[in-house]
Amino acid sequence: MDNTTPADPTRLHGSLGTGSIVFMVIAAAAPLTVIGGNAPIALASGNGAGAPVGFLIASLVMLIFSVGFVAMTPHVKEAGAFFSYVTLGLGQRLGLGTAFMALVAYTAIQAGVYGYMGWAVGDFVRHSGGPTIPWWIYSLLTVAIVAYLGYRHIDLSAKVLGVALVLEIAVVVIMNLTIFADGGAQGIEFSSFAPSTALTSGLGVAVLFALTGFIGFEATAVFRDEARQPARTIPRATYLAVLIIGVFYTLSVWALVIANGAGEVAGIAQKTLDGDANLLLDTAELYTGSVMRDLMQVLLLTSLFACVLSFHNVLARYQFTLARQGTLPRRLARIHPRHRAPSYASLVQTLTALALMLLCLALGLDPLTQVFGYMAGIATVGMIGLMLLTTLASLAFFRRHPELAWQRRWQTRIAPSLAALLLLASLLLVLSNFTLVTGGSIGISALLALIPLLALLVGALFGRARAMAGDAPLSPPGAGAY
Repeated sequence: MDNTTPADPTRLHGSLGTGSIVFMVIAAAAPLTVIGGNAPIALASGNGAGAPVGFLIASLVMLIFSVGFVAMTPHVKEAGAFFSYVTLGLGQRLGLGTAFMALVAYTAIQAGVYGYMGWAVGDFVRHSGGPTIPWWIYSLLTVAIVAYLGYRHIDLSAKVLGVALVLEIAVVVIMNLTIFADGGAQGIEFSSFAPSTALTSGLGVAVLFALTGFIGFEATAVFRDEARQPARTIPRATYLAVLIIGVFYTLSVWALVIANGAGEVAGIAQKTLDGDANLLLDTAELYTGSVMRDLMQVLLLTSLFACVLSFHNVLARYQFTLARQGTLPRRLARIHPRHRAPSYASLVQTLTALALMLLCLALGLDPLTQVFGYMAGIATVGMIGLMLLTTLASLAFFRRHPELAWQRRWQTRIAPSLAALLLLASLLLVLSNFTLVTGGSIGISALLALIPLLALLVGALFGRARAMAGDAPLSPPGAGAY
C-alpha cells in the first residue's frame, strides 16, 4: 500500500539538485559575455588595470548580501525569490511593489539580451563570409527557440544550460591557465591589486559593470518548489553561484591584464569599444591559437542564449507564483499536465518578449548600444533595489522573531546591516554613472532609471488597494518552515 502524500497539482514539482540550479543561475549571469563585454568597459572607462579589484568588491558585496538572504530562506514558503522575502519581512504592499520591480527588471534584461543576441549572431555571420541579415530576424528566431524550451519541463532547460555553461567556462579557464603559465606580457604581476592602481576615481565604474554581471543570481530561490531538498539545496546553490561567479570574473579580468600588460590593457579595451579590436578574442588567439578564438566566438553566442533562456524560466516562475497568490490572472498558474511546467506563464512571457522586440524595431533602436544598453541599465538599478529591499526585509523579520536570531547574530543582524550599507552605496554609484550603462543622454538615463522605481510604487499602490479590499496577504505572516 502506498502511503506517500500525493503531490499538490497546483504547485511545481521537480528533483533539481544543487548542481542543476547553480548551472541555471550562473548561465543567467552569462560569464563569457561578461568577460567579453563588461570587462572591456570596466578596463577602458574605469580604473584600467585595477579593474579586477572592482569585480572583487562586487563579489564581496554579493557574498555578504547572501548571508542574510540564506538565513531567511528556510522561513520563506513561496518560490518567489525577492518579493516573497520582502512580503514576509516588510509586508504585502512592499512585497507587491518588489514583485512588480522584479518583473520589470527581468523583462528588461531579457529584452536587452535578445537585442544583443541579434547583433552578435549577425556580426558572426558577416565575419564568417555570410550574408548581411537584419538583427531582428536572429532575435525573433531566438525568441522562438527559447519559447520551445521554456514551455517544457525545467529539466530540459537545465540540461541545455548545463552543456553551454560548462563549455563557455572551460574555454576561458583554458585561456587563463595558458596566460598564467606563459607569464603574460610582462610576467605575473600584482599591480592590479596595488592601492595606487585600484583605488582611483574609476574604481566605481569597474564595480558598476561588475555588479551587472551578477544579475539573476538570486534565482536560486525561484526554483524552490522544483528543488530536491529546498532547505539544503537553495542555500548551497546560492553560495556556490556567488563564489563561482565572483572568482571566475576576478581571475579572468586579472588574466586579461597580465596577458596584455598593465600599461596597455586599458588602451586595447578602448579599441574594443571603438570596434577596432576584441580584447577577449584577440587575447585568446594570441595565447591559445586561432581554433580557440573561433570556438570562443561561437560560445559567446551560446552564452547569450543560455542567459536569455535562464531569464525566461525565472520570469515564468515569477508570474506563476504571483498568479497562485491571486495577484496576476489565475491562468498564469496553470501547470502543463504532461510537461509539469508553468507553460501558460511561459507562453505569456514569450508574447511579452515578442512585443518588446517589435517595439524596439518600430522605434529603430540599435540592438547593442540602445536595446541592450538601455535595458541593462533598467535591470541594474532594479536588481540593486531588489537586493536592498530584501536585506531590509531580513533585518525586519529577525527583529520580529528574536527567538530565531539570538544564536546567529552575524547571519541575522551584522551581515544584513553591512549589506544594506554596501548596497545603498552601490545604488548611488550606479546612478552617478548611469550614462555609462545606457550609453544615452542624461535625460534618457534619468527616465530609464525611474522605471524600476515607478514599478515599485505601482506595485505598492496595488498592494494597498488589495489590503483595503480585505484580500488575503501574499503569504502567511510570521515564520514558516519548508
